[in-house]
Parts: sequence; C-alpha cells; structure tokens
Amino acid sequence: MKIGIIGSGRMGITHHSIINTHPDVRVVATADPSMVINKLLAKYAGVRTHRTYEALLREGGLDAVLLCTPPAANHAILTAVRQHGLHAFVEKPFVLSATQGRELAASFSGAGLVNQVGYVNRFNDVFFQLRTLVSEGVFGRVHQFRSEMYSPTIVRQQKGEGWRASHANGGGAIYEMASHAIDLINFLFGKPDLVKGSSLTRVFSENVEDIVTSTFLYKTGLSGLLYTNWSDASYRKPANRIEVYGERGKAIADQHGLKIHLPEANEAHGLAAGWNQRSITDLSTPVPFYLRGNEFTRQLYDFVDAIRMNRNTRCTFSDAAATLEIVEAIFADWQNNKSELVA
Repeated sequence: MKIGIIGSGRMGITHHSIINTHPDVRVVATADPSMVINKLLAKYAGVRTHRTYEALLREGGLDAVLLCTPPAANHAILTAVRQHGLHAFVEKPFVLSATQGRELAASFSGAGLVNQVGYVNRFNDVFFQLRTLVSEGVFGRVHQFRSEMYSPTIVRQQKGEGWRASHANGGGAIYEMASHAIDLINFLFGKPDLVKGSSLTRVFSENVEDIVTSTFLYKTGLSGLLYTNWSDASYRKPANRIEVYGERGKAIADQHGLKIHLPEANEAHGLAAGWNQRSITDLSTPVPFYLRGNEFTRQLYDFVDAIRMNRNTRCTFSDAAATLEIVEAIFADWQNNKSELVA
C-alpha cells in the first residue's frame, strides 16, 4: 500500500515514522511548503517531495494519504483527495465546521473510501476498557460523568501570534484540547442532546479561550460536565481524565490507569467489591512500534486494516463531525450566556 503524507510538521513526522513500520505500507511521497524539511525527507527517508498537495496528488500512484495540515485548509485538500479516489486519515479536529464535516463524511463514505480522524483516545486501552465496562452494564445505569483535560500549553501571556491564537486556524483550547475530551464523551456515551452552562475563559490568550467548561444533558437522564484547561502549569504534559458514576459503582480513568469501585463483586469481569485498580500495563496489548503511546500506532494500523478489509475505522469523518457539532453548540451557548449576563 502506497501512502502520501500532506504536512510534515510535528504530527506529520510522527505519523510518517509510525506508518512506515507497517510491513504492508510504504510512504512514497510527501508534501510540505518547507524546502528544508523536503530536502531532509528526500535525503534520509527516500521519498518524493512536493511543495504543494496539488503536486503530490497530480503525480498519482497512491492508495491513501495522511493529512496533517491546519484544519482551516483541510476541506479543500480533502475534496481534492476524494476526487482522486484516495482513502484518508486526518489529524483532529478534521475541519472547523460541522457542516463541512458532514459533507465530507457523506462524500467519502458514498465513494467507498475509508476515512479516519485522529482522536487517539478511542485507541487507548484504558478508555476502551472503560467503554466495554459501561456498555456491558457493570456500573448499571450511568447517572453522571465528568470529562477533564489539562496541559501546560499556554502558561504565559500571549500576544495573539501563531496558529494557536486564532479560531480561524484551529487554535484555542476548544479545538486543540476540548475536542479530545468531547470525542471521548461521544465514544463512551453518544452525542449529548443538549449543551448548557458553557463558559470560555481567557487566562493568558488575547483572542481565544484557555479554559472551557460546559454541561451536557441527555434525554435518558444522563448528564455530564466538561472541563478543559490548557494553562495549568501543574501538569508536565497533556492529561485526560474521566469519572463515571452509575447506580452500581463508579470508575476513574486516565491514559495510564483505571480505578473501579463496586458495592458488590463482579466475577464475570474479575472485579472485587470495593476498589479495583488496573494500570495501562495490565490492559494494553503490544504494538510493533512505540512512539508517544501505543494508541498512536494502533490508530494508524487500524486505518490500514480498514482499507484492506473494506470496513469503517473506529473514528470516522462522521464521528468527528459529531464532535464539531458539540463544539459549535458550546460556542453558541456561550454567546447566549454572555448576552444574558449583559442584559
């Protein structure tokens, strides 16, 4: 399988390194505006390099592309990728409009093309185990959850420079970080029916939010809280955490482990009454190449398997469009809240 990579920044290089380890895959071409990056990739990776995605697509000879470009550019690029009949993996948040996301989802699926967005939490063994326990009713009816994400991304005053300082470029805590937490909620419980009580707070940024909070409501009675803060200097690197409370127990999970409290033992799942603890090493399955976490390799290998088996991936364009719908609902709710506060 011949792969082209569009965008050779940090995530592009990460995905290039991972996908190139697959025995049935060969990265044959890349596209990036940087002449320095292109020279290095041509010399050391032995790939054909291009300055534009148009040139890469015109050259042909590809089965699929990995798209690691700013989301504002992705609709045009993916439209061209679809026209060339190529499968596509795209870094999150995919695009910046739920309408565009739904359009691309329908276009790729209608053409029988595999499509995937890099919401990597879906491939983390801890979160996947939590999803299994929730779906199999270990906690009974789930009443409430709290999904959190923290990082030290922005911890000093910003001057409005760079892509992170503009929503138009996919910046702000809501696109960069809260989207991960929202997608995890959708993966575990489905898309919320109503978004209320949203707040977007600036701490160091001039034009975008640094903290995102919101309440999610479901017609079933389930409710949950979202809290994302990318200005928390007490964290060394990004951290996801989710707490689930049900009628027959609760769970606390992050990327590294799972804590479960049950009033009664659940022998089918090997869980005792009281507290149970599982670390990522207890739950993880090995991957052939490790970079940044097993889940990063697992998602790309799943993309390849989906192409070979002609099936959906674990995070399709449609899934990512659903996350964008919630992002837009948070923006709308916050605008409404501000209007009411002024009034």
